[in-house]
Amino acid sequence: MKVAIVGGAGKMGKWIARFLLAEKIDVIIIGSNEDRLSDARKELHVEGTTDPAAMSLVDLIILSVPIASFELIVKELSHFVKKDQTVIDITSVKVMPVEVMHRYLAGCLVLGAHPIFGPGANGLEGHNVVLTPISDTEKTLAEQAKAFLEKRGAHVELMTPAEHDRLMAVVLGLAHYIAIVAGDTLLGLDSLADMELASGVTFRALMTLVASVLNEDPSLYASIQTNLPELPSIQKDFIDKASQWAEMVNQKDTARFIQRMTALRNKLELSAPGGSQAYQDMYRIAGGR
Repeated sequence: MKVAIVGGAGKMGKWIARFLLAEKIDVIIIGSNEDRLSDARKELHVEGTTDPAAMSLVDLIILSVPIASFELIVKELSHFVKKDQTVIDITSVKVMPVEVMHRYLAGCLVLGAHPIFGPGANGLEGHNVVLTPISDTEKTLAEQAKAFLEKRGAHVELMTPAEHDRLMAVVLGLAHYIAIVAGDTLLGLDSLADMELASGVTFRALMTLVASVLNEDPSLYASIQTNLPELPSIQKDFIDKASQWAEMVNQKDTARFIQRMTALRNKLELSAPGGSQAYQDMYRIAGGR
């Protein structure tokens, strides 16, 4: 088998290339920036080209491209793919990319996929991957991919593109939003160094989340935020609840605060038993001493 990775000179594209090469799979990377391709060729020791016609020589095409330019790229590539080829995208949203692939790549077998980890991951062990087939033939491909990935330690779930995007609105969208807003608030106080000197494990865990998000690619995070249809309503709910908690604090309503926090703890225990160990988990994540 030979695989072409469109966007193979990017961080995630290179991660996939290294993974496939370790599996003894032949890889070619395709991109639009010759300088980045040159660097990636030297780093990975693979073929690399700016010519999309090279896709005609492979069995599988993996699209590792920005969400914002996804449709434009797929439309351009549609002139070079063959009807018997398989195309998989790995964007962080799924409704739009799956629809775009079906619109422009008629005759190809396509599948939406989302590896829910970044290019810093050391292999697949313990990581989640979502596959989003929408037909019987795609489901067959997804089951084959699931078996391959789970054999290498991944946890794989199959769901519809819409189900994926609803989940990602919380798992990625809300989590990123909280980290960005928290970072904006903390960095606006102009006393971060003093805070870190006096911090405990809770603050260090918060700063770990903030730093991990703020040090990533802003264009990627902007694309995720603006391409998850249900995220705005979730963000609104978060803002409303933040206002309610702020009101309790401002009014010094201790009784109501305790009552509501206790109710939340009880609800959490029903939804996710074992939450009492969360502080110890946070301690390890934040490097507590």
